[in-house]
Amino acid sequence: MAADGSALPASPLSRDELDRVVTNAHAALGRVQRDDGHWVYELEADATIPAEYILLEHFLDRIDDELEQKMAVYLRRIQSDVHHGWPLYHDGDFNISASVKAYFALKAAGDDINAPHMKRAREAILAHGGAERSNVFTRFQLALFGEVPWRATPVMPVEIMLLSRSAFFSVWNMSYWSRTVIAPLLVLAALRPLALNPRQIHVRELFRTPPEKVRDWIRGPYRSNWGYVFKGLDMALRPLVPMIPAKTHEKAIKAAIDFIEPRLNGKDGIGAIYPAMANTVMMYRALGVPDTDPRAATAWEAVQGLIVQKDDEAYCQPCVSPIWDTGLSGHAMIEAASGPNGIAPEKTLAALKKTSAWLRSKQILDVKGDWAINKPDLAPGGWAFQYGNDYYPDVDDTAVVGMLLHREGDPENAESIERARQWIIGMQSTNGGWGAFDIDNNKDILNHIPFADHGALLDPPTADVTARCVSFLAQLGHPEDEPVIQRGLDYLRREQEADGSWFGRWGTNYIYGTWSVLCAFNAAGISHDDPAVVRAVEWLRSVQQEDGGWGEGCESFEDGPRGTYKQSLPSQTAWGALALMAAGRRDDPAVSRAMSWLASQQDEQGEWHEDPYNAVGFPKVFYLRYHGYKQFFPLLALARYRNLETSNTRRVAFGF
Repeated sequence: MAADGSALPASPLSRDELDRVVTNAHAALGRVQRDDGHWVYELEADATIPAEYILLEHFLDRIDDELEQKMAVYLRRIQSDVHHGWPLYHDGDFNISASVKAYFALKAAGDDINAPHMKRAREAILAHGGAERSNVFTRFQLALFGEVPWRATPVMPVEIMLLSRSAFFSVWNMSYWSRTVIAPLLVLAALRPLALNPRQIHVRELFRTPPEKVRDWIRGPYRSNWGYVFKGLDMALRPLVPMIPAKTHEKAIKAAIDFIEPRLNGKDGIGAIYPAMANTVMMYRALGVPDTDPRAATAWEAVQGLIVQKDDEAYCQPCVSPIWDTGLSGHAMIEAASGPNGIAPEKTLAALKKTSAWLRSKQILDVKGDWAINKPDLAPGGWAFQYGNDYYPDVDDTAVVGMLLHREGDPENAESIERARQWIIGMQSTNGGWGAFDIDNNKDILNHIPFADHGALLDPPTADVTARCVSFLAQLGHPEDEPVIQRGLDYLRREQEADGSWFGRWGTNYIYGTWSVLCAFNAAGISHDDPAVVRAVEWLRSVQQEDGGWGEGCESFEDGPRGTYKQSLPSQTAWGALALMAAGRRDDPAVSRAMSWLASQQDEQGEWHEDPYNAVGFPKVFYLRYHGYKQFFPLLALARYRNLETSNTRRVAFGF
């Protein structure tokens, strides 16, 4: 029996059974491909985003009661039965900030505070220190509703928008998501509007100390002594901010607006992420811009595009992920169609030809985004994560899409691949790694300012993104790229953990990172007997579950156990098996057991199911559940396993 009491997987899959599982998974993934060739799955976060959406409607007095009731159903469903608050991911620990927002939103939606679920939530919030202990973004939300004084928020004068790129606190030293969220938030903080709040919903009952009597809103915990230094700076600046000349203040607000408006991004929204969009909607209202103004109307439309409505519930996504989903789905489909036993190769390749055309149409070729601040002479050539986000192409997406276009093989892809190659090379940071959106965005001291209590103000290089870039360039095989690849490999070697794993950053977590890097090593021709590879393989074997699968909880982002979870998960099992196959261990019993486990978990429709979250936005603050991961990654792993059986070299010819 497995550790969770379930039966261990059967003996190794027969060839017929393997073919059946791959065929069914291929059909299931094919069914959800859109007519134009792309894929897009739901992208779910925690209670925070739908709660913020409900509060946004009450800020604006644009209340859609039917939608709010559906979101209330969702919020009640994900409330914990254990700690009675709201976690940041499935079955996670209590989170004070998510719980405060969810409670506030449910009260706004009409829930009686004496209802059992509200009473339990309130008691949990008070037991954890009350709403006064919520994070910075929650306190900004509370300030907009008049629940806390503005002194509850850190000093962030809008004059920051006037600082040059060379200034330490310049927004250009922050990540893309920080810039797009902060710019409209600074205007709101400067104007200090009060929510219309037509039903006059307030949450004084969530505070252990009346907000007006709280003396110290910024009291850690600090990640280093810099936290104390910046708290002192915050205290010193508070009496000085009101003394800033009115003309300077107005100039700064204009600078923020001048930053925002070229980046409004139509129906896809500024930054194509919810917090930036919502802040912009509120900013326009605070500025007195009518809702019918094209800028305000389009900003509101962008927010509406993130809502997922079902029969009985609804939630708001943090963003959408069509480029990422399409790239990964395409890799799984082409793997299933490859080899002597490829599934419907002609039909699949015809469908992927449409995919390639759709992806080519989404490549960003005529906009130099914020990345160009550091690389003004670099030609654009990346892809965004979302349908449209031209100012912010994603390095990770670009590498994944580039590998797919190269593998798909249509000659019409050549120019797109070359533009992507040049852009990826140009985006390499000085330490040899790659960040997700920026170059050398690594002034870590900024993560210690009071505003950055989430610890994610920056976009430094990471092992998983670097691995994908190395894989892409190695797959293309241009000899002149060898120095670039080698710098990337050197970075990856430095980043290996003592136990042999790699930190994943954008996926959960050490299994994800280790899979990513072993793929890159394999594509770059690193020996399967290289000590770094051997250590990684041994770590993966050590964390494999008794039932043959792999699982890792988001707790590993919070100093919890690495590479382990209370159950095996389809996405994690696929990553673990793909990692071992990339390390030349296709015939390892660990891989065979993983394949058997995946086969045993597939349903009659050819699909897999998993509730736990499988990715992260900001560790310890914001987590993600990609609904597509449980489908395309198992297909990729099973098809790779099948294809390597007939390979003479057992080396994967592609970087992914």
